[in-house]
Amino acid sequence: MITVEKARNIVAENLKVLDFQQIKLQESAGRVLAEDIPALFPMPRFDNSAMDGFAVRAADTADAGKNNPVMLKMIGGVSAGDPGDLVLESGECAQCMTGAPIPQGSDAVVMVEDTSGYDSGETVEIYLEAYPGKHIRRRGDEIAQGDVLIQKKTRITPAELGTLATFGYSRVRVYRAPKLALVATGDELIKPGQPLKPGQIYNSNLFVFSDLAKRAGAEITMEEIVADDTQALHAFLSQALAECDVVVSSGGVSMGRHDYVREIYMELGVQEHFWKVAQKPGKPLFFGTVADRLIFGLPGNPVSSFIGFMEWVWPALEKMMGVTVSGTIPAVLAEPFPRESVKTRFLFGRAWREEDRLVCAPSSKVGSHMLSSSLDANCIIGSEPGDGPLAAGEHAQVRMLPWKSIP
Repeated sequence: MITVEKARNIVAENLKVLDFQQIKLQESAGRVLAEDIPALFPMPRFDNSAMDGFAVRAADTADAGKNNPVMLKMIGGVSAGDPGDLVLESGECAQCMTGAPIPQGSDAVVMVEDTSGYDSGETVEIYLEAYPGKHIRRRGDEIAQGDVLIQKKTRITPAELGTLATFGYSRVRVYRAPKLALVATGDELIKPGQPLKPGQIYNSNLFVFSDLAKRAGAEITMEEIVADDTQALHAFLSQALAECDVVVSSGGVSMGRHDYVREIYMELGVQEHFWKVAQKPGKPLFFGTVADRLIFGLPGNPVSSFIGFMEWVWPALEKMMGVTVSGTIPAVLAEPFPRESVKTRFLFGRAWREEDRLVCAPSSKVGSHMLSSSLDANCIIGSEPGDGPLAAGEHAQVRMLPWKSIP
């Protein structure tokens, strides 16, 4: 049995960032950029109006007021999408809609509310003095051409998608998503929806694994419940090791009579790096490699599997996709935490802000079979080994669940 710290170092030493690929923009949501994205042109691309109104020469509006309107000749108008070739001379104005290019010769926009309106005919009354640059978005005000828009290793969310589209990117270079094989083992497991027979339980781990893998950005290529049968396990795992970057199994890696998974990994040429880790839950944790493939054998208990995925598989997937690996943050315990003498302890819990500090409390359900302990959780709370429980007011480490927020 090795420490969590040593086990983490071993996993890190065997991780490699995957290669990259060019994909269509509409397929890139959730993927991770493999290069910096520069602005292909300045933004705005041209001087344009920030308001619906009239383009003017600011000098022509000197001393304009409601009781002293300035009369300007209206020579036409420009709307968003127009080429912007209208030329304004002194004493003239032009209708100018939001987003429209500023006519040549003008240097300000007066809002329509501060004029006699669009139906004024050939002469428009200006009721408010303008100044150069008023209500004009200048070329390059937001971003200059060549500036980095989005940095490499950024996960693509709606904000990145919108920005990429705004600058005309139809394809982007991203890190390849890890191909995952997920397997739950056990004669007792059946799919939800089927009638339960004596001794059977519904499989939950695959549902948890599948959702977590998708949230992390991985591509699931194989997913199955396999009975405690050496031939069936050998067939599934052999194919998984041939086709996938990461294999994640639940169950079959402890010391039970029908725990065949570890044995079959060995038969298939997997190099075992560790099998037992000083942690609770999840001491029987297998990690191995073959070529560049990673193999995680997690325990079958649902809490052990859930926490095991978040603590071991999720960070590995992030690193393989080039993402800066999410870590833990310190938080003050609002309640005692049941520390272990020789094991790192993990529990689902809640974290929240109190004034300028992060506070947390563990779930009251501590059994590794009690998956309901995850229902109200927004984090996993961990502590190093030590004598006796951590008291309220002491610090523990918190790993936030990425799909939950901190109240």
